[in-house]
Amino acid sequence: MMDVRRIRDLWQRCDVTVRDLPLALLLTVMSLLPGFQGTGTQIAALPTRPYDALAVVVIALEALPLTVRRRWPAVSLVLVSLGFALDQLFAYHALAGTALPIALISAGAHLERHRRLIAILLSAAYLPLMLALGRLGSHETPADIVMLYVVLALAWGIGTWLRTTRAAEAERRRHIAEATRVAERTRIARELHDVVTHHVTAMVVQAEAARYLTAAPERLDTTLSAVTDTGRRAITDLRHLLDLLNPDHDTQTPAVGDLRTLVEQTRQAGQPVEIIEEGEPAETSGSAAFVAYRVVQEALTNALKYAHGSRTEVRVRHGEKEITVEVSTDGSGSGALSPGGSGRGLAGLRDRVGALGGDFSADRQADGGFVVRARVPAGSPS
Repeated sequence: MMDVRRIRDLWQRCDVTVRDLPLALLLTVMSLLPGFQGTGTQIAALPTRPYDALAVVVIALEALPLTVRRRWPAVSLVLVSLGFALDQLFAYHALAGTALPIALISAGAHLERHRRLIAILLSAAYLPLMLALGRLGSHETPADIVMLYVVLALAWGIGTWLRTTRAAEAERRRHIAEATRVAERTRIARELHDVVTHHVTAMVVQAEAARYLTAAPERLDTTLSAVTDTGRRAITDLRHLLDLLNPDHDTQTPAVGDLRTLVEQTRQAGQPVEIIEEGEPAETSGSAAFVAYRVVQEALTNALKYAHGSRTEVRVRHGEKEITVEVSTDGSGSGALSPGGSGRGLAGLRDRVGALGGDFSADRQADGGFVVRARVPAGSPS
C-alpha cells in the first residue's frame, strides 16, 4: 500500500492546472445531473429554463475555466463571469454558478498584474447585466443589487487578504532565512578568528624569537620545531572547522580537558602560563565547555600579542551548574591591549557567553595587567 505522505508529495509536485482540474470537473458533472439542475444561484425572479445543448455550453463556460484559476486567474475570472451572465440571462440557474465566487477569490489571491483594471471592468459589466435582467422581467430592488455586488466584492476581498497574508509570510520567512545566514556567517567568522588568530600569533612570536637564536642551534631547532607543530595544529583545527560546516558531519566541540594542551602550546611560544583547575568537567557541560575553551584561548592569544613574556595565570572551576574562567596577566609586558572588548575576539566571546546566559568581562588591573573573567552556565549539551 502506497504511503499517504508519498501520495500527497506526488500530488503537490503536480502542476496547478492538474490540481485545479478535479474541482472544475466536479462542478461540471454535478451541474448536469438531473437532481442538481436548476439548483444554482438565481438573481432574477425568472422561471428556470429546461436544460438543452446551450445549457451544456454555458455550464462548461462557467466551471471548466476553474482549471486555470491559479495559472491564469484573469482569464479564468473573465470566462467564468461570462458563463455566469449567460446562465442568468437564459435562466438555467445551474449549480456551476458557484464557480464565480471561487474565481473571484482565486483572482484576488493570485492575480499579479492589472488587478485594478480587472476589478473596474467587471464592476462596469455588473450594471448592464442587472439592467438586462430587469428587462427580462426581474424585479430586483436597488438594495438587492447592491447586496449582491457587496457579496461578490467580499469574495474578491477574501482573495486579496489571502494574497497579502501569503506575501507577509513569504517576507517573514525571507527575514528568518537572512537572519539565519547572518548568524551562521558570524559563527564561522568567530571560529576562524579563534582558530587562526591563536595559532598564527603563536607562530609569529616563535618565529620572532628564532631570529635571536642563530648562535644557539639547539634552542633554534627547538623553536623551529615548535613553529612547525603550531602550524600543524592550525591545519588540524581548520580541517575540524571545515568539517563543522558539513551538514552531514557529527559535530564535536573541544572539551575543557584540552585546556592543558592549549596552555602547553602557549608556553612553547614563550609565554609563562600556569593553570589551576578545580573540580571535574561534567559530562553534560556541552556548549559551556566549548565556550570556556574559547575564552581561555582568546585570553592567551591576547597575552601573547600584547604582553609577551608576562606571567599569565589560568583558573578554571567546574561546578555543577556553571563553569567559571579567569585568565590574568601581570603588567610586566606591553600595555597595548585594550581589554574593554572593542576587538572582534572579545566582542565575540561576550556574545557567546551571553547567549548561554552567562557573564563576561575583560578589565585592566591596577598594575597595568589585565584579567578576563567568564561565568558560563553548564547543562546545555548541544
